[in-house]
Formats: sequence, structure tokens, C-alpha cells
Amino acid sequence: MKILDKVNRILEIVLIFLTSILVLDVLWQVFSRYVLSSPSSFTDELAGYLLIWVSLLGAAYVAGKREHLAIDILLQKSGPERQRILRILIQSVILGFSATVLVIGGSWLVYTRFYLGVRSAALQIPLGYVYIVLPISGLLIIFYSIGHLKEAFKK
Repeated sequence: MKILDKVNRILEIVLIFLTSILVLDVLWQVFSRYVLSSPSSFTDELAGYLLIWVSLLGAAYVAGKREHLAIDILLQKSGPERQRILRILIQSVILGFSATVLVIGGSWLVYTRFYLGVRSAALQIPLGYVYIVLPISGLLIIFYSIGHLKEAFKK
């Protein structure tokens, strides 16, 4: 099994797990609010944080599978050599964005949240743990982009 397949499989399992927890959390919130008439204090916050993780890791996953939303009319109308050049350009921009915004910016955000001791309101967990998904997803997108660039250069 190639490293790409292993990373995809691990990411799939993590996403399934996180989405399952998110669904159970929201179901508990609805149940406790409407059946027990005593809504849980932590479920809204947990749902928000889980949604952040699912969204960012899901974005990395679909970027790796090349299933993200894209306006590709220029690619479709181009010849094979121009398509190759455009793919290299697109992957380079994605790689640069991921490195600067997600990895560097995300790491700075995580560092400052831990350094300042910022905690979430209801769960009282350090917010650095919530935001650590930014550099993780950035590194995953970089990993996938490098693979896509290698593929584009081979053609």
C-alpha cells in the first residue's frame, strides 16, 4: 500500500469518527433541550469545534482526491501542454497558500493561544487544541500538492 493510500485511509477514519461524534453531540443537544427541557451547556461549543475540524480535514481530503470545487473552464478549453502548465501553476498556488496561511499562520495562532492560556468558555480546554487543525490540514494539503506536482511534471 502506497503512502498516499495510507494517508487517505487514516484521514477517512478520522473524518468518519469526528463526524459521528458531531452527529451524536447534536442529537444529544436536541434531546436534552426538547425532551429533558435542560439543554447541555457544552454541546453547542463542542459542535462548533468539531465542525471546524471536520471542515478543515475534509478540505485536505478532497484536495488530495482532487474533488474540491473548482472553476475549470480554462483547463477544459486548453490543450494538453497548457493544461499541464496550468495544473502546475494551480498546485503551486495551493501549496504556497497552505504553507503561508494554514501552516505558518495556523502555527502562530496555536502558539499564541497556548502561550496566552486562552480557554474555551464551556469546555475549558485550551483553544490551541481547537486551532491545531489549521497547520495539520495545511501540511496534509502540502503533502497532496507535492504529489500532484510530481505527477504533473512527469507528464
